[in-house]
Amino acid sequence: MSNWDVIVIGAGGAGLTAAISAAEQGASVAILESEKEIGGSTQLSAGLFTAADTSVQRALGIEDSAARFFQHYMDLNQWRLQPGLIQRFCEASGPTLEWLIGLGVDFPSKFSTNAHDPGLMQAGVEDVWRGHVPKDQGYGLVSALNQQRLEKGIDLFLDNRVEDLVVEDGQVRGIKIGGELIEASAVVVASGGLSHNSHLRRLYYPETLEAGEDLFIVAAPGSRGDHIRFADSAQAALTGHGQGLLMVTSYIQRLHHWQSGFPPRSRIYINQSGDRFMNEDIPYAVSPGIVRDNGGLVWNVFDEKARTSLPEGYMHWNKDRVAEDAESGAMLSAQTLDELAAKMHVPADRLKAAVERWNEQLPNGTDPDFLRQATMHNKGDDRPLDPIAQAPFYAARTCPAELVCTHTGLAIDTEARVRNAHGAVIKGLYAAGEAGGGVLGNRYVGGGNSIANALTMGRIAGLSAAMDTAAAR
Repeated sequence: MSNWDVIVIGAGGAGLTAAISAAEQGASVAILESEKEIGGSTQLSAGLFTAADTSVQRALGIEDSAARFFQHYMDLNQWRLQPGLIQRFCEASGPTLEWLIGLGVDFPSKFSTNAHDPGLMQAGVEDVWRGHVPKDQGYGLVSALNQQRLEKGIDLFLDNRVEDLVVEDGQVRGIKIGGELIEASAVVVASGGLSHNSHLRRLYYPETLEAGEDLFIVAAPGSRGDHIRFADSAQAALTGHGQGLLMVTSYIQRLHHWQSGFPPRSRIYINQSGDRFMNEDIPYAVSPGIVRDNGGLVWNVFDEKARTSLPEGYMHWNKDRVAEDAESGAMLSAQTLDELAAKMHVPADRLKAAVERWNEQLPNGTDPDFLRQATMHNKGDDRPLDPIAQAPFYAARTCPAELVCTHTGLAIDTEARVRNAHGAVIKGLYAAGEAGGGVLGNRYVGGGNSIANALTMGRIAGLSAAMDTAAAR
């Protein structure tokens, strides 16, 4: 291998964006990817991108600003994040989306009702819709980025896992791979999170242990926490301990929603007291915390009509699979609510009261306790919900179990430069995406937060690396 101005570790969304941005400034760039294909978790995603003050919003008559985005982002995270870094991210998210549009990514100027319908949607608990869904999902994002990589002449080496960083006198000099030193003026770490490393999950995201055998991981296989090893070599600080996104999921789901399917619309979540305790359609930005407040393990309760109404074509949430699991005992089922309550180990009178209240309200379009009808309306779903009344009745074990991303990463500043434990910048070292900590916080802001973080901070990292490299010549 030759030597380059900038070496990028990882060819996911963050790495590709960093490499292209550095090349745009005239730097020679190489990408080293541990896996046999590009794309990382970005390619597996819906491509949903959270951004403020965009041309898509303006075309739809929506007024927004980076300042408004910043206020929402910080408030939701209880101001536990570094304000300067978050302000930089919020201000750069819109321009990054416009940059993507300039590269040919199509974000249609129309309203969307879900993450698989291109357009603008409500991504989380924001008061202004900021979820931009691209045509062709995450695959479309990665395809456009890779086309730019090819046009810029950026070298790509697949199936090449970087062993370590080479650091001398507090400055990164390059990387080590196959026992060989590859020199570079700057290194961008964009190797993903640590989802597929059980040891590191235990250390940095122990909440994942609570899901037990129900845990399943949708992050890319390359998310093995290499950035933690690099932190040791560079004496870099880490931030974001104990944080990540564990989506609330019933045990039956083992893949992305578009493969596993979706639970019945007419369902209620029941806690260990036998009570309905939440809006079942509340955004996953906040639902894991509510479930944990209710003991961490709850029940998804529905009836036979809901089972037979499940759409065909999905692997897990389909009527035959539910029936098979009920037969085997993996899913609880009973001919009466009293019997189901006994199997759930909850008070029968409380469960029956919760179902009765549901039947009086939601099929009639009202939910004064949890306002679910308003949440569904925002998703473009105004169809009436059915009563839970037809035996047999079912209960699926449900908890925060779908691991999407982890948030422990190298501590970075507003220009994506990595810092040491004393807050000083480590020369020549940059990080972005899940490998760069501090943007994704204790509350996931909403759908598109991780993709926006990867591409926005990836772009900043690439620009910073190229400019610092040029200045050092």
